[in-house]
Amino acid sequence: MGAAAADGDCAAGLCGLAKRPGDLYEVLAFHLDRVLALNRSLPAVARRLGGHLLPYRYTDGAPRPVVWWAPDVRHLHDADNDQNSFALGWLQYQALLRQRCGAGGGAAPGRAPCVGVAHAEWSRLALFDFLLQVHDRLDRYCCGFEPEPGEPCVQEMLHAKCRNPAELALVHILVRRSAPSRLVFIDNAGRPQHPEAKLNFRLLQGIDSFPESAVAVLRSGCLQKMLLRSLYVDRELWDSQGGSEGLRPLLQTLERRAQIFLRYLREHNLGLFRETAAP
Repeated sequence: MGAAAADGDCAAGLCGLAKRPGDLYEVLAFHLDRVLALNRSLPAVARRLGGHLLPYRYTDGAPRPVVWWAPDVRHLHDADNDQNSFALGWLQYQALLRQRCGAGGGAAPGRAPCVGVAHAEWSRLALFDFLLQVHDRLDRYCCGFEPEPGEPCVQEMLHAKCRNPAELALVHILVRRSAPSRLVFIDNAGRPQHPEAKLNFRLLQGIDSFPESAVAVLRSGCLQKMLLRSLYVDRELWDSQGGSEGLRPLLQTLERRAQIFLRYLREHNLGLFRETAAP
């Protein structure tokens, strides 16, 4: 296929992004997103790729995630910040939450400007990222836990910036041009092996309520069963991970994090909100 034809197909939403085998948990994240009815992750499936047009590293027989290429995700025209739809720092983000931007509130004189994202979107993102321990969006500097020396945030000398919150930027904060008030979740593999003693509660900071329907799933005790039923549909992932027995340790980790989240909800007396029609 020529470059022009490929560009046309991608613009029509007919392309996928093949990622590394090590990102396979991104498929699990997609199913978690749908089970919780958040519906903000791009569709992801596990596949073994073949064909003489692909380099060997893609056709070595290892299953890898293939993520749908959303053609209208908005990127900044900035080589140093093109993984965002708009520039957003930690302090501005916390100000948006306090002002309840996108929930009938707005920027008043002397306050940080709103960015057009519905207020409830940040609650969905915070819950999703906490369960998966995705630090790259809200806490790429690892300010919410003590990282190991080999962590990228330490190796890239980002963690040292935690002393100055004004320097902290959010990354992968994206929207689509067709729905600018809704976030798009990308790079969702998270950290299934992240130790329970170092869970990053900074991901929840500033959030005062969470979606009632998602919390109901966590409270039901059926999270593992619902995920197993959903994951069974992707037979490539299912078989490569050893079926229900192979997946169970991952799902048990998610279940433990869900119970810790629910305890956090109770201890901080946080509220719930009912979902409305999608903005």
